[in-house]
Amino acid sequence: MIAATTQRSRQAALAAMSDDEGLDVLVVGGGVTGAGVALDAATRGLRTGIVEMQDWASGTSSRSSKLIHGGMRYLYNLDFALVQEALRERGLLLSTIAPHLVRPQPFLWPLKIPVVERTYSALGVGLYDAMSAVGNLTLPGDKEGAGVPPQKHYGRKGALELFPDLRSDQLTGAIRFFDARVDDARLVLGLVRTAVSYGALAATRAQVTEITKDAVGRVVGAVVTDLETGRARQVRAKHVISCTGVWTEETESLASSTGSLEVLASKGVHLVIPKDRIKGSTGLFLRTEKSVLFVIPWQHYWVIGTTDTPWEGPLRHPITTRADIDYVLEQANKVLTSQLTTDDILGTWAGLRPLLQPSGGAESSAKVSREHTVAEVAPGMVSIAGGKLTTYRVMAEDAVDFALGSTAARRWPSITERIPLVGAVGLEAAGRYLARVAPGYGWDADRIEHLLSRYGSEVGTLIDLIEEDPRLAEPLPSAPAYLGVEVAFAVRYEGSLHLEDVLLHRLRIDHEARDRGLSAVEDVLAIAVPLLGWDEDRQQAEVDAYRARLAGIRAGEAEWSDAEAIAERSRAEDLIPIRPLRRAHRI
Repeated sequence: MIAATTQRSRQAALAAMSDDEGLDVLVVGGGVTGAGVALDAATRGLRTGIVEMQDWASGTSSRSSKLIHGGMRYLYNLDFALVQEALRERGLLLSTIAPHLVRPQPFLWPLKIPVVERTYSALGVGLYDAMSAVGNLTLPGDKEGAGVPPQKHYGRKGALELFPDLRSDQLTGAIRFFDARVDDARLVLGLVRTAVSYGALAATRAQVTEITKDAVGRVVGAVVTDLETGRARQVRAKHVISCTGVWTEETESLASSTGSLEVLASKGVHLVIPKDRIKGSTGLFLRTEKSVLFVIPWQHYWVIGTTDTPWEGPLRHPITTRADIDYVLEQANKVLTSQLTTDDILGTWAGLRPLLQPSGGAESSAKVSREHTVAEVAPGMVSIAGGKLTTYRVMAEDAVDFALGSTAARRWPSITERIPLVGAVGLEAAGRYLARVAPGYGWDADRIEHLLSRYGSEVGTLIDLIEEDPRLAEPLPSAPAYLGVEVAFAVRYEGSLHLEDVLLHRLRIDHEARDRGLSAVEDVLAIAVPLLGWDEDRQQAEVDAYRARLAGIRAGEAEWSDAEAIAERSRAEDLIPIRPLRRAHRI
């Protein structure tokens, strides 16, 4: 049976979490790490619950560079273990865990200085390839055993054939290497729904507002408040695992006045550019004086980023400024003949990276390690922070191992490296099936690729929904890259509770359209409202909240400083506000 998260399953999950049986593990936080922990714990046979105070992947895990990569730049910091670990995880995702969501992506590394730069760059890329091959799984049809082809060198002419938009005066040649890209929010959705299929209880808009302890001070659960209804529930759990990213210190404060992990929030900004504005058949990997810049091709547009600047504003709403936009455009235009301007921008997003704070403080967020750490906040509660998207599975395994203790962890070892996510099993057969039925719906090869890369073998369920209502086979008039059936699937199977859930995290209309999906609201509501049972007042409240959010973001993007942008963004009130936290109490 297909794993579905719905309004009804959410209520049932909250009720079950608070029953007399209690949980083995309560996971706090619904980003990629929390979702990974929930899947890890559930597949060990543990009774697992996961709660998220917003929507799945609403924070960092929907605002990344959307790359699954070893981290080429970390080689130059001599973080060999981190790169090796990430490359192995890349191989697992490409081959077993999520081959529909994670796709190989070639990158071109432009070279400016003859001989010397090519030599040291080739050594770095060669080491990257070698580390990818060591310990990685051999993928079907992959002769190198590294999951992706090895590096290839080009002179100026060859580089320009691959990427005509490169400035020839800034180019002596290039090296092509491979990494992978992913729809980060859909990866999180896949993890949660797979965990649910193995018995996990999952609920969004459910905030941990208190941590409860027994008479001797051991954490024995939490008070979980349903932000949709205001009802607070007592959830008992043998182990509580906090996976709250940049919120780590706030979550820890519920259980301890001292805390265990310190996290530095670093803002990363990305721009979305129309596909026809840049001529190239690969991505670009560019080293800047501050960090790196990726120019990444997606099906219908390019993504360019990122920045790496300290953030001291509200954790819920990081925002792009005019200074961020100008910096990214300036760096990209150093190598592109197209000379992009603000008029070319379709959309932007800003996300916060949860970087562990080294002892003694940090002068720059770009210098902070990306390695993760698990620590005990209080007896019965652990916290994990740091790491990166690519290594979520290892982080999850470490967190559950730590929470259980060595003896129990050996008894119930992690098996997630062998667990495919929903949509991964039968992918090749699903592709053949879709190719056969697509002409009957008027779908071309581009549409087939779109559906397979988002839903994998679950495309059969989309066809079933279309059989129920043939109108769902049609593109959304206001956002023709998406079909009506994708909205229906978002509500019926992916737990969408609000308009913004669909536009931000199930579909990607929010950052793909110049109006951030405002023109698509009516089309989305026409499909979603009958499924969600909203009355006219509820519809209007959803629309008003989305409009206010967009107005705040637009106003913020016109400001030069974070402080000014935050002031503009804060004018928009959240439709579902989060609750104030309370210190731990004993029961």
